[in-house]
Amino acid sequence: MNERSLQIDVACYAGSRGEETPRWLTLGDRRVAISEVIDCWLDPRHRYFKLRGDDGGIYLVRHDVAEDIWELTLFDSGRLPATRLSST
Repeated sequence: MNERSLQIDVACYAGSRGEETPRWLTLGDRRVAISEVIDCWLDPRHRYFKLRGDDGGIYLVRHDVAEDIWELTLFDSGRLPATRLSST
């Protein structure tokens, strides 16, 4: 895990093709429902999701499929400039 990313818990829904889509993020003791999947894409090692939470925030999360680890790499509350948590 990159020193500037934050490992998180993610609850997913597996669609008809078996691909998991995030439905909830757990950040410490805070649970955020996903109201919209804005975008998603793949790279050789990760699956990325740009999500809108029920709190209005934008979350960029990545899933290391081989290790089954979810990380928050960027959060934008919409109130302040975006905070990048990872350089990758």
